Amino acid sequence: MSWAFFVPFPAVLAASRMTRNSIIPAWLLAWWPAILWAGLIFFLSTDTFSAGHTGSVLGQVLRWLAIPLSRAHFELLHHLVRKSAHFTEYFIFYLLLYRGIRGERPGWRWSWAFLAWLIAAAYSTLDEIHQSFVASRTASAWDSFLDSVAAFFALLILFLIYGPSRRPRPASPNLTEPATP
Repeated sequence: MSWAFFVPFPAVLAASRMTRNSIIPAWLLAWWPAILWAGLIFFLSTDTFSAGHTGSVLGQVLRWLAIPLSRAHFELLHHLVRKSAHFTEYFIFYLLLYRGIRGERPGWRWSWAFLAWLIAAAYSTLDEIHQSFVASRTASAWDSFLDSVAAFFALLILFLIYGPSRRPRPASPNLTEPATP
């Protein structure tokens, strides 16, 4: 499986070009995945995904797999799973934000990358504020920091994919010289 499937979602962009005359605006075609993902992040910040609930699900899965763990090891595993989820959700969120900002434009721009990172970092802060209003959740500046680091890692991955491979624009043809066969 290639990275092209995930970044910058060429099939979706190609579909957006084909539906240019449709009633769906081009900006919505570019932004709908990021908007949906932001909604998913908001849902994951509710009581349903609190540590108490995810811990019981993880415990049932481990019992079903017949993996015996001490309480300390279970709590460490649960902590790692939850922090990995934070990292993964904001890594993906950054990619979707970059896709939305980039739209149909080709290439890499630092301004797009920084803006996507800024939006992801701001949303992670708002997410933690949201969690402070949920009785079974706690707000954590460290979680917001982890989310921002995840977005930064996604920025680095995109830079490694697109940044160094930037090709100079071809020179415009000289109209004063005759074309050679």
